[in-house]
Amino acid sequence: MNAARRVEVVAAVIERPDGSFLLAQRPAGKVYAGWWEFPGGKVETGEPLQAALARELHEELGIDVEEAYPWITRTHDYEHAQVRLNFFRVTRWRGEPQSREGQEFAWQRLPDLTVDPILPANGPILRALGMPLVMGITQAADVGIEAFLTRFDRALANGLRLVQVREPAMPETERLAFTRTIVERAHTAGCRVVVNGTDDFAQSSAADGLHVSATRLMASSGRPRTGLFGASCHDETEIAYAVALEADYVVVGPVKPTPTHPGAGGIGWSRLNELAGGLPMPVFAIGGLSVDDLPTARRAGAHGIAAIRGAWGFKT
Repeated sequence: MNAARRVEVVAAVIERPDGSFLLAQRPAGKVYAGWWEFPGGKVETGEPLQAALARELHEELGIDVEEAYPWITRTHDYEHAQVRLNFFRVTRWRGEPQSREGQEFAWQRLPDLTVDPILPANGPILRALGMPLVMGITQAADVGIEAFLTRFDRALANGLRLVQVREPAMPETERLAFTRTIVERAHTAGCRVVVNGTDDFAQSSAADGLHVSATRLMASSGRPRTGLFGASCHDETEIAYAVALEADYVVVGPVKPTPTHPGAGGIGWSRLNELAGGLPMPVFAIGGLSVDDLPTARRAGAHGIAAIRGAWGFKT
């Protein structure tokens, strides 16, 4: 497609505290009239993305943005243009949304949407939106299985909804039994589980997906069979390969110094922002982080945080 036909767009996931978000219906006379999408619009030449977001939401819905986090960026080829969609998650604003351009809008919740049809570009966005903001990473080999399961149950009760089982020091048979216990308890609470290891192990444990190290990622020839697929990444090359394999998320860091990598400095928030910017999937920041770091991580372009030690006191 001719590069001159590329259209830069900002789009807003406007979120209420109850988890609902706003979708708007494209009005008559526009391309894809009647289809539903996230509110937003075209970026003017030379206009910063945050400024374009604020302008579009004021013009379209009459609201003034107070807090918005850069999120993910996706490119979609429509018949009329190639559209680059820069998504923001808007969590605080002034005013009540109103129809200023004759469009209908509706508050929706995942997984059950009540409006249809949804613009084709928004399918991956809805899947990413369903990804929790905090990923807990297990540490049973360090603290003991029973002590860890007590922490895990408490975190589930407090709202943790995504966990990565990472126990490289645990013998294989013990690790499989432990993982199956985690999966059973997690699924009872509506929490998803990814396993750091092999595709075969993830399937044997009935996990929801597979997480791979950067080394395993770069040795992979394709996307694994098991559900969710994520990878640990440290630089642009690894991230680009995860994008090529259509990973559902990446974990990037370490942001701060961490006991897991003694003597190694963290990459810092600025470097995280460089690595996370413009990616088509959620980024979890990792490395010496706790739930208290979540707002800072999101301002740096991350979807959320992953933590080995800092996730087990998580509260929604």
